[in-house]
Amino acid sequence: MRKYLIILLSAVALTSCGEYNKVLKSTDPNLKLEFAKRAFEQKKYVQASTVLNDIVDQFRGQEKAEDALYLLALSNYENKDYASSSVYFKNYYTRYPRGKYTELARFYCGYGYYLDSPEPQLDQSDTMRGIEELQGFLDYFPRSDKVSIAQNAIFEMQDKLTLKELQNAQLYYNLGNYMGNNYESAIITARNAIKTYPYSRYKEDLEMVILKSKYQEAVQSVEEKKADRFREVIDEYYSFINNYPDSPNKEEADNILKIARRHVGE
Repeated sequence: MRKYLIILLSAVALTSCGEYNKVLKSTDPNLKLEFAKRAFEQKKYVQASTVLNDIVDQFRGQEKAEDALYLLALSNYENKDYASSSVYFKNYYTRYPRGKYTELARFYCGYGYYLDSPEPQLDQSDTMRGIEELQGFLDYFPRSDKVSIAQNAIFEMQDKLTLKELQNAQLYYNLGNYMGNNYESAIITARNAIKTYPYSRYKEDLEMVILKSKYQEAVQSVEEKKADRFREVIDEYYSFINNYPDSPNKEEADNILKIARRHVGE
């Protein structure tokens, strides 16, 4: 029985492969579109996208053009080629701003960038594109049933960008005074990140980098500037501790406060 099943499956596969090759050679765009629809339903996304690539421009000006372009974008998306799919989805909603798939095209364009977003230490261009596209989706379709998914994806991507800035700030802090005052660079980087992403889950870590950097600047400054800089450290401490009274960094922050107070005579 198993032998006959294998033979049957092989025959079906060969038939399917033969039909695919026949369709590829065809000059009939309608035949290719119908095949692509069936291939998509059968989860043969590579076959669907390959065939659609041949005909998507042939339907320009026709009603079928909209279906062909959207199906091409969706085939690439389901095949996890998110970079290509986002380009096609954007082409779709640009060409058909009031099309029947525009809401989904805008969503999947941004969500594809989200799914393709790399680790924080890598280039974050796609992450920023994802935020931009999903924000555009929310602006155009605020009542969509995909709003919460889009919002959560935006929050995650913003956190990823914030984490990248936190890593940059920590790197500056670790460099110390190597070839310049890197503590000041750490402070600037952290503050800019807080300003840009005020609700990030990394805000506490960024504020701690600022406190530690100000402390190091005070410790390593010339004598005539020490008192003023340690007063700034104390101000920064109270700002931090008021925001995060139960911070896991509280002990370290408290030790910084004790040293700062000794330098200003408190």
